[in-house]
Amino acid sequence: MAGPPRPRRDRPAIRAHDRWILLVLIVSITFVTFLPTLGNDFVTWDDDDNLTENPLYRGLGWSELRWMWTTTLMGHYIPLTWMTFGLDYLVWGMNPAGYHLTNVVLHAANAALFYVLVQRLLTIALHATLADAFALRLASAFAALLFAVHPLRVESVAWATERRDVLCGFFVLASLLAYLRHATAPEAESPRRWYWISLGLFVAAVLSKEMAITLPAVLVILDWYPLERLGARSRAAREPTASGLPGVSRVLAEKIPFVLVAAVSSAVVVLANVRVNLSSFGELGLLERAAVSVHGLGFYLWKTVAPVHLAALYELRRPVEVASLPVVLSAVVVAAITALAVLGRTRWPGLGAAWLASVILFAPVIGIVHNGPQLAADRYTYLPTLPWAVLAGAALALLIRASGPSRRLAARLALPACAIAVLAVLAAAQTRTWANAERLWTHTASTAPSSVAYYNLGVLSERQGRWDEAIDYYRQALRIKPGYPEAHYNWGVILARQQRPTEAVEHYREALRIKPDHAEAHYNWGLLASAAGRDDEAIEHYRLALQAKPQLAAAHNNWGNLLVRQGHWSSAVDHYREALRLKPDYAEAHNNIASAFARQERWDEAISHYRKALEIRPDFGPARENLERLLSRPESRALSRSGS
Repeated sequence: MAGPPRPRRDRPAIRAHDRWILLVLIVSITFVTFLPTLGNDFVTWDDDDNLTENPLYRGLGWSELRWMWTTTLMGHYIPLTWMTFGLDYLVWGMNPAGYHLTNVVLHAANAALFYVLVQRLLTIALHATLADAFALRLASAFAALLFAVHPLRVESVAWATERRDVLCGFFVLASLLAYLRHATAPEAESPRRWYWISLGLFVAAVLSKEMAITLPAVLVILDWYPLERLGARSRAAREPTASGLPGVSRVLAEKIPFVLVAAVSSAVVVLANVRVNLSSFGELGLLERAAVSVHGLGFYLWKTVAPVHLAALYELRRPVEVASLPVVLSAVVVAAITALAVLGRTRWPGLGAAWLASVILFAPVIGIVHNGPQLAADRYTYLPTLPWAVLAGAALALLIRASGPSRRLAARLALPACAIAVLAVLAAAQTRTWANAERLWTHTASTAPSSVAYYNLGVLSERQGRWDEAIDYYRQALRIKPGYPEAHYNWGVILARQQRPTEAVEHYREALRIKPDHAEAHYNWGLLASAAGRDDEAIEHYRLALQAKPQLAAAHNNWGNLLVRQGHWSSAVDHYREALRLKPDYAEAHNNIASAFARQERWDEAISHYRKALEIRPDFGPARENLERLLSRPESRALSRSGS
């Protein structure tokens, strides 16, 4: 006899105390994926300018904090990011593992925040009930991991300098969660504190990285869908609020403080970049910028679907080919998605909202306002691809809702699970390309050849004494970008070291033709002229070097040496003093000014500076010999005894 019918096994419900399981799983998978970055070093891609060669951020004392809150180093105003670097220094010193660990922890926290955010958005958008909780959690976990372990995240996490991405992302996600808490509460119970918390977190986001300035527009999109606080279907369009204002006016008025913060941040960034990084319209015209922007959207869509052959830099080649195949294909794809979003705005409002939000989030970096050598960058996807992950989560939620028994559900979850596994493996492998500078630029040169990649390989070879190899790399860099002043300058430096001054001067001259205010090229040309006995020519180049870079202490020191050679002792001392004002620990300048004082029989000052030079460099042979010679003179012995 057959037994009683077996009860149908539908999707299991997640109990209240099990709600944290998926969250812990998301954080763990994210952390393990990026764990290899802890073995990475700093790299010569802004890490040197920002961290390894920059003592000004090291600590959280008053002088460091004042610098952090006033600097726009490399065109960025990011005081909160600098504060996290200062804290890293206090904890880890200059151990790169600690800086990378902070990045990984912040990114894992972002994965957790995004999981919660997606769950709340899908609950609202899909009008979910308690019975849908299982589907929503699985779908939200999929969206969070799709974002978190995607290989496009590697640049933002594995590159120490890009702390600003993960820190900004943390505050943006937290701000969105606070805004949803505010916007979904009944007006009679509306906790206005969540509105102000959201605004405060937004301020923190723009102080971490300026890319967050587009958040106010994203909030308006959320008000339209899925919150339905704006638009024809919203109650706000029909009902006044307790304040007496029409609902739509109140919802839009809420954005005014956000817009003001964004406007101030934008103004600071433009002022910081206008003389440094921004491409002029003469360099990049409006039509070219439009082509770069359209190509960028298509490029990011493709790399999201097929995240292979990723590189630290995809260089912008000039002149821009507006009608090139990549631009045309990108335009077709972008137009198709836009048309689908517009035509389906009633049936699939989520598609239009996600696409519009993504385009807006890309706006600061897509190319209309262009700076730097890049055509596109993996790091630029950190915030703008969040809406795409939400769409993927919504699709999975609808699939799970319609899946029926658990056996069918398991089959339908197999593909998303495999996708996450593949992405995590690719991301973990990609982190190793950031292990050190040589690996980074070797990988970049082979994946997306660029003048910057070859130039950096040349710098590394030069530092290791492989001069012929370095010259070959500079030659390749100039083949891609003939107007690359730094490549000409470095090539000239190597030729000067190889005792080939005439050839070196030709490269300095070419560097200065491209960049007339290249201070180092003037300075090194001055060194060659001085060695050849052409003092007036050398002085002129030192003058031009200081005109371009007033803080170049070495130019003052060498100018002083020429004046000594000409017998102008007082003028030489003035230049040595200026060199020491700019660089107090300049041992050579202390030795030189001491020698000038000795020639003027100012024995006490000479002895003091020789001793200072030896304090700075105990192995400084010339200073020791000069001091001993001076102390052996009868007229200086009494002064020596009284000053010792």
